Amino acid sequence: MSATTGRTLGMGEQEAVEGRFVDAPFGNALVEAARADERIVGLTADLGKYTDILPFAQAFPDRFFNVGMAEQNLIAVSAGLAKVDRVAFCTTYGVFATRRAYDFIAIACAHGNLNVKIVAGLPGLTTGYGGTHQAIEDTGLVRMIPNLVVLDPCDAIEVREATLAIAAHDGPVYMRLPRGRVPVLIEPNQPPFVIGKSRLLRSGSDVGIISTGLLTGAALEAATVMESQGISVGVLHVPSIKPFDNDGVAEFSSQVNQIITAENHVTDGGLGTLVTQALYRAQLLKPLRHIGLPDKYIECGSVPYLQAKYKITAADIVDACRG
Repeated sequence: MSATTGRTLGMGEQEAVEGRFVDAPFGNALVEAARADERIVGLTADLGKYTDILPFAQAFPDRFFNVGMAEQNLIAVSAGLAKVDRVAFCTTYGVFATRRAYDFIAIACAHGNLNVKIVAGLPGLTTGYGGTHQAIEDTGLVRMIPNLVVLDPCDAIEVREATLAIAAHDGPVYMRLPRGRVPVLIEPNQPPFVIGKSRLLRSGSDVGIISTGLLTGAALEAATVMESQGISVGVLHVPSIKPFDNDGVAEFSSQVNQIITAENHVTDGGLGTLVTQALYRAQLLKPLRHIGLPDKYIECGSVPYLQAKYKITAADIVDACRG
């Protein structure tokens, strides 16, 4: 059930978002990119409404294709269009892209280093529809594919920046999609988004939180709470899972006393694993804790309830900072 309405949310419905937000930042950024590059086409597997690509479909109906509920065809058709000099943006849910069409991503797209941009909705624990719809292991799967860039943006500003960046990038990309009413977290004075680079959102010396995607908002909230209690907390946001900013993570980690990773994904094979490897390679020995999802299927329920149950909230990051 929804924490705000007291009922189970229907497909496509979302919890209310407080504060600053932008509607459909991906779709609007894709329109912006497509106006500058006529090679860009958009595709979906019958999920246009729920993956924010409708602004593109409305602006460029002759460049938009709905292949129906057939994710393998979605990737294969996108690869075919890329072979004739199109830049193919295709949208579906993360679970459907990675579980149903993994071989097509690896061979049809990445093997030939084609210009296919896979934009994946419902990343991690952002839906109450249970294990069939929760892409809790997707970045761990796709980061193993050669040539494939893997991104996990945190807010509306970064979704726009990342969309424009991958439109200009020559090669295949898998990007997790915050959709609908997406909050704004990144301040205007922050450095621009760059594929392969992390972003220092907050400096600190006692605790360093290394986060990605949805959990970056929770990390910033936790850092504010801890600062009010006299504990200095830095936040390093890592939107680029592959290529991974090993040097940036090592530099940030060298300046704090302990490290916490925070991700909307299983910790084994995700950001937690990547940070552990980066610290080992840099020969940095620091206390390290992982906030993320367990190695199990998540049940159905309201998203706030499930996020609290599986301990991926700001309060859980606060507890880890104190611990």
